[in-house]
Amino acid sequence: MRRSEPPPSTVRGLSRRRLLKLGLGAAALAGIGSQWAPLSAFAKEVDDFIRGPAVPDITPARLSEHVWMIWSKDGFPTPENQGMMSNITFVVTRDGVVMLDPGGSVQIGEMALRMIRTVTDKPVVAIFNSHYHGDHWLANHAFVDAFGTDLPIHAHPVTKKEIEGVQGSLWHSMMERWTNQATAGTRIVAPNRETNHGDVFRFGDVTLRIHHYGLAHTPGDICIEVVEDQLTHVGDVAMDRRIANMDDGSYVGTFRFYDELEKNAPSRIWVPGHGHASAEVLKWNRELFEGIYQNCVRAVEDGADMASARERVLADPRVASRAADTAGFASNIGKYVSLAYLEAEREAF
Repeated sequence: MRRSEPPPSTVRGLSRRRLLKLGLGAAALAGIGSQWAPLSAFAKEVDDFIRGPAVPDITPARLSEHVWMIWSKDGFPTPENQGMMSNITFVVTRDGVVMLDPGGSVQIGEMALRMIRTVTDKPVVAIFNSHYHGDHWLANHAFVDAFGTDLPIHAHPVTKKEIEGVQGSLWHSMMERWTNQATAGTRIVAPNRETNHGDVFRFGDVTLRIHHYGLAHTPGDICIEVVEDQLTHVGDVAMDRRIANMDDGSYVGTFRFYDELEKNAPSRIWVPGHGHASAEVLKWNRELFEGIYQNCVRAVEDGADMASARERVLADPRVASRAADTAGFASNIGKYVSLAYLEAEREAF
């Protein structure tokens, strides 16, 4: 993905960074540098004032009796899509609405709230963050603003820790940069509840069951089974027509995760974080990943180099047949082959 430095947001000709520097400098000159609370409040006011534009509405589609999706046609963030690059899924229960990954900015979250209101007037009563990549959770901000800081936001302990730490700050910054500040004004709102494999949540007439089977897309992925609907939200453990980012993950771990999901969360619909929901999502992603990883394993076994592994991968029908309609294929396949080759080496030695 090409990353370019965006022009800074401005307020009456001053960049955001410059404005903050001037504010802090003036405070120091006035002898109130030790009064951190007022300065912190000032910085928050600046953040609220410098704010990206509203995100256009996207009509939600009904996937099952209780589950709706706001589908994202794009798989990567750009200034044009304002960071709307991942699906937003919500479950309408007798007790209220449950969000399964609310999106990647406060503006996207506000759009989601508008769209929820076209379906139901029930309040949002809980959020689940599937993993720590910011396109899935930065919209927590909008829901906390709307429903209060006590709103339960659930995530795996690894995900919660990463959002509170490096990954939270990193993704907040990257989304602003990739979108030319369209997500500006978004605050980091980390999960406030931990959830683990096997946890069960009941919201009136709907039961949610948590699945976690180790390292897959990230170390802290959770999949949320909507039991009554025979539907499972898989986050980025599997995608449709897009190669899942494996920088933090494992091919072997992903295959294991699929095996356990198919055994323990039998579903007629798998809902990905990117692409369309269907019964074929795991199958589609498994075959693509097998085409990549198995060829790298054979290359390692044969003592062939990474370039040879790449040639084998690209010639495999499981990969070649998906190249034309997989978002980001040409720009990312080299990296994913490299990651697979390195993992195959680790497994071998």
